[in-house]
Amino acid sequence: MFSIFNSKKFLASKLGEFTDIHNHILPGIDDGAKTPEDSLQLLTYFKELGITELICTPHTISDYYPNNPETIIDAKQRLEAFLVEKNQNDFKIRASSEYMMDSSFADLIEAKNILPLKDNYVLVEMSYLQPPINLREILFKLGNAGFIPVLAHPERYAFYHKTMDVYTELGAICKFQLNALSISGYYGPGIEKVALQLLNDGKYEFLGTDTHHMRHIEGLKKVKLSGKYELALDRIISNTNTTFSS
Repeated sequence: MFSIFNSKKFLASKLGEFTDIHNHILPGIDDGAKTPEDSLQLLTYFKELGITELICTPHTISDYYPNNPETIIDAKQRLEAFLVEKNQNDFKIRASSEYMMDSSFADLIEAKNILPLKDNYVLVEMSYLQPPINLREILFKLGNAGFIPVLAHPERYAFYHKTMDVYTELGAICKFQLNALSISGYYGPGIEKVALQLLNDGKYEFLGTDTHHMRHIEGLKKVKLSGKYELALDRIISNTNTTFSS
């Protein structure tokens, strides 16, 4: 028997004027796009998906990508100049960062040397191996400094998968951002299962693509979602646009 809850729709058909708040398309400063040409290739396919407004979030990781507002803004300006040169005028690009909650992050908070996504929202991540031992202290410190933490892809932290109640606890002190590819099995069935559970439970506030390269773009084109989760996804897409559109 046919059921709307068993039918599936392509995620791409729902994005429309979606504002992507998590991507790595700024050239040459992390593990995303390497050159402005790479950035433009990604942007061209983003446009096909209906995405022309992006908040770029290169990694800030002290030991690997020691970015700061100056390096990030410089990369943004280089990309914008390249787009002007190529007569690519359809994109609205803003700059922020995805901040690793490592040993140096507390110093950035103290100095307020942070580029928010918009207003006082700050995108943060943690290691996929284990959480920081002072995770809650870091999140509270960020909040006490006047920022709102947005935890990138909580579904990808496999060390929490057997203690799902932790997500309820963390959700009380930060916002959750879903990676679009997580609901497709791209990162594995375990992550997909947790992502769908968190989506169904209403834990997510925002959606991002976390695009680094063309494999991610190709994956995004293939993402399908069953009708069971459609309203939950609509809610976080709408909330992302309302909160972060320029």
